[in-house]
Amino acid sequence: MNQAIIDKAHSVRQGEELALACLGPWLQSQALNLHGQPTVTQYAGGASNWTYCLSYDNTDVILRRAPAGTKAKGAHDMKREFTLQQALQPVYPYVPNMLSFCDDPNIIGTDFYVMQKLRGIIPRKNLPKDLSTSPQQTQQLCKNVIDCLIELHQVDYQQAGLSHIAKGEGYMARQISGWSKRFIDAKTWNVPSGKFVINWLENNMPANERICLTHNDFRFDNVVLDPQDYTKVIGVLDWELATLGDPLMDLGNMLAYWVEADDDFLAQATRRQPTHLTGMMTRQQVIEYYLEKTAIRCDDFTFYEVYGLFRLAGIVQQIYYRYHHKQTANPAFKQFWVFVHYLLWRCKKAIKAQQRTKLTSTITSAT
Repeated sequence: MNQAIIDKAHSVRQGEELALACLGPWLQSQALNLHGQPTVTQYAGGASNWTYCLSYDNTDVILRRAPAGTKAKGAHDMKREFTLQQALQPVYPYVPNMLSFCDDPNIIGTDFYVMQKLRGIIPRKNLPKDLSTSPQQTQQLCKNVIDCLIELHQVDYQQAGLSHIAKGEGYMARQISGWSKRFIDAKTWNVPSGKFVINWLENNMPANERICLTHNDFRFDNVVLDPQDYTKVIGVLDWELATLGDPLMDLGNMLAYWVEADDDFLAQATRRQPTHLTGMMTRQQVIEYYLEKTAIRCDDFTFYEVYGLFRLAGIVQQIYYRYHHKQTANPAFKQFWVFVHYLLWRCKKAIKAQQRTKLTSTITSAT
């Protein structure tokens, strides 16, 4: 196996170190069979929960904890994330094994959990340079990742004991109202109000709502690939936002991150997954593939597209709010306000395209 293609953590960011004096003894008390003293590294990103790799003499484990600073109500619930994955793992084999949860603030100052480390490739902005690829394999990877999302949406959440994790019915309205409030609450002086998009979403919710288990952050950089065959998915990570929701809204969330090879320069500047590669589907092809495989009828995807983009604008703005108010010093967040402008522009562009299509259709019908 080419070790260079295996995803690795890096040095811990300044100010985000773990308190090993208390953490080490607690981990040893959990009967995890950990030998020696750990070397601690941290995974890139850190926009939401912070993720660390603890490398012991005999094994590696992953630790997930909430970030520092003010958090949105209901966000960064580590116990929920841990217990949801525990329940889901037997019926959705891409979930890592959960090892232990801690809610004692005296250990590292916040709730956290420890889980199995999956050794493989995480397709971040670019695939590893030492990985041999082809357009045909990349297309198969694309299909396999979408198939994992479809498989999740088809899980019997009631049988899995996950009916309690969310209300389900009324999800669409709650999401629009919830993300609208989060955006408004996190607004800083240098971003638009978002009122045009908010009003459009409130007035254009589809009548047909479907409820299933949704991931709500399903992206290439949240999957782990088999290092022997990069087209094969062996894990799905980051279940912080998973809930009972609408599958097409989950698809819209995924496509908000989907940057194609011919997208504009701002999209290219924010690309964080390899969806630009030859062999990858376009956003429209993904929609058509998903609808065909699930037999869901959707004649106009605009609402789900705009929702996904607006929700992402809300997430980005919440992160920027923390940076703006000096709750985090991560320099990667400094220009996030520009991305908020861009995402709201994309929302308006999609809305206006739909309005033009409807107008053209009306004129054609009249003649």
